[in-house]
Amino acid sequence: MRRPEPVLPGVWRDDTRYPQVTHIEHVARSGGVSGEWPGWTAPHLVGRLADRGIVRPWSHQAEAADLARSGRHVIIATGTASGKSLGFLVPAVDAVDTGGTVLYLSPTKALAQDQLRWISDLALPGMRAAVYDGDTSFEERSWVRGHGNYVLTNPDMLHHGILPRHGAWSRFLRRLRYVVIDEAHRYRGVFGSHVAQILRRLRRICARYRSEPVFVLASATSGSPAESATRLTGVPVTAVSEDGSPRPGMSVALVEPELTDLTGEHGAPIRRTAPSQAAEMLADLVRDGVRTLVFVRSRQGAEVVALTAQRLLSERGDHTLAGRVAAYRGGYLPSERRELEEALRSGELLGLASTNALELGVDISGLDAVLIAGWPGTLASLWQQAGRAGRRGEDSLAVFIARDDPLDTYLAHHPEAIFGRSVESTVLDPENPHILGPHLCAAAQELPITKDDFVLFGGTTEERLDGLVERRLLRKRPRGWFWTSNERASDLADIRGSGGPPVQIVDTESGQLLGEIDEPAAHGTVHPGAVYLHQGSTYLVDSLDLDEGVALVHAAEPPYGTWARDTTDITVRSVLREERWPSGATVYFGEVRVARQVVGFLKRDVRTGSVLGEQPLDLPERTLDTRAVWWTLPAEGEARLRGEDVGLLGAAHAAEHAAIGLLPLLATCDRWDIGGVSTSVHGDTGRLTVFVYDGYEGGAGFAERGYSAARKWLSATRAAIADCECEQGCPSCIQSPKCGTGNEPLSKAGALRLLDEVLTGGGGAD
Repeated sequence: MRRPEPVLPGVWRDDTRYPQVTHIEHVARSGGVSGEWPGWTAPHLVGRLADRGIVRPWSHQAEAADLARSGRHVIIATGTASGKSLGFLVPAVDAVDTGGTVLYLSPTKALAQDQLRWISDLALPGMRAAVYDGDTSFEERSWVRGHGNYVLTNPDMLHHGILPRHGAWSRFLRRLRYVVIDEAHRYRGVFGSHVAQILRRLRRICARYRSEPVFVLASATSGSPAESATRLTGVPVTAVSEDGSPRPGMSVALVEPELTDLTGEHGAPIRRTAPSQAAEMLADLVRDGVRTLVFVRSRQGAEVVALTAQRLLSERGDHTLAGRVAAYRGGYLPSERRELEEALRSGELLGLASTNALELGVDISGLDAVLIAGWPGTLASLWQQAGRAGRRGEDSLAVFIARDDPLDTYLAHHPEAIFGRSVESTVLDPENPHILGPHLCAAAQELPITKDDFVLFGGTTEERLDGLVERRLLRKRPRGWFWTSNERASDLADIRGSGGPPVQIVDTESGQLLGEIDEPAAHGTVHPGAVYLHQGSTYLVDSLDLDEGVALVHAAEPPYGTWARDTTDITVRSVLREERWPSGATVYFGEVRVARQVVGFLKRDVRTGSVLGEQPLDLPERTLDTRAVWWTLPAEGEARLRGEDVGLLGAAHAAEHAAIGLLPLLATCDRWDIGGVSTSVHGDTGRLTVFVYDGYEGGAGFAERGYSAARKWLSATRAAIADCECEQGCPSCIQSPKCGTGNEPLSKAGALRLLDEVLTGGGGAD
């Protein structure tokens, strides 16, 4: 018998309410597959769980627990809210009951606090669980080191606070049985590569204390989970991916905001912004009593969505409901974040606009709907965010709202690219020289490095060690390589990839510290004249002192937002791989140096997105040594284009923008993780050249993935441009929101013709 379609909440029951909906996919409810508690499961844990209505485990929970208990490293790669935590808690309790210890790692403080709350509520005898992070007081830290047997922390604290002081942790490490890595799919790119090296250092220190912990990873459903987990940990990992939990029904809507009467740069049509569309939908859902979480791509966007929804509700006379909508993002003080989490959990808040800070498994039950304003970077993240709704077992709603962006627009009109695809494999590169080097220094300070460690850290270890000796960071002795300084070696590795110390944001009128931001992001976010939002209040930036790490702001309410502009130059340092195609085009992968400088900013109307003006800035240039994929045309291909009066620079520039927008189809990144440069004649190639590079020191694996799938990538890029309904080019196909030259020159027709030359040698698209 055909299952009924999920019930749509509130205003969504009227399918004419939102004509911007391009597709609704109904995901059917499914029943669960139960397992049996392993015979070795602690009876008191079974009893505590039974008191909470958990009588039997789901099949994947039992399978993962048995594998871990048998000594197999395992990754639980099942859906959101499938109970992965129970899969690793069962063997963890067994370890604690027999005198062992457990180390739990999460990418965020909020998730660790949430896990602690759950474990504490179980009140298991003998379980001394405690969080050890940057918010833990000095007195508490001493207690955790001496008495904790289930320690919850994050990679940052493991890197800076535990491994460098492993002697103080000897009791804990000597008895370490399990290392739990929660939300493992978040460890990708630069951050994931750093964490991979931290885990190798942990394994090395554990061996010093004669322990060999089992790794138990929990991840959202992902492509090649065993392979990704093995690359992250450096040990062979078995995947448990058959989800035995029941799934509530869900309706997933795709929305493309309508075109407005306004025009943007060079007369291009402008769509309504995704945050504006999300704010209206949030207000409607809140008014219907639908508990809703909105995921927004930026901190500023989260604030704008919350403010706009509050204004819409107030204008309709719903002042009480307006007070039940708020924003949540990184940069808030820990106490502010905890209050917001509890208010959403309790139902005091009906609507919350958040960055991906709430994408992780923080237990916020009772949500009815999730709005996703803009592609979250990966398909895995899309399903992770959508899965935050329906946690009471009731049918739920998830809405993807496309930004004015090539990939978003493509997905809004190609549902098969969302519902007919496997999720991406995680991309990381632990042997990135800019990552490996600092971790070798940290490892040498922890214990002198010997040749026996080469297999642990990778095949380029000896080469990196020689370079560190030349730089006088390490000293080579007969017994190994030693750290030479009295400073903390762990400070050399910036594991979140921020590239510098944080900049503090201070209100000049009150002297209050509003928050902080990474130094590279400060150039484009808190430059002089920038609009900065915090907790629903708007500020204008008066000054930015990068030497002192301070941005001074004052309260204001300008009718515009600000978007930074920058310029970029690129130099080829080495070619690592190249491939010549039958068309005559050549695709390269190699090392490049990128010089970037924020040179000005746009003022845009917050409601319409229209450009109100542009102002110059004088900020220092920043250089980046990274990796890139690039392609060139043969001389005859360029000659054909010139003969057809194709403007090479406009064609290359447009193709670059669209290619950056489409690379996230193939790699676990979004367009803000990568950058590009295009030129009709590049100094290092002598040809028309289009570069796409990783936006992180040493590279992050995204450009390499683009090189490996270049034909598929560029074919999708051409299709996205050709499918767009505009005539001359718009933000949905070839215009970029971060273009340093104001999206000039651009040629849509030229980009299509150029990509034909690259793919087929001028014979037209396949």
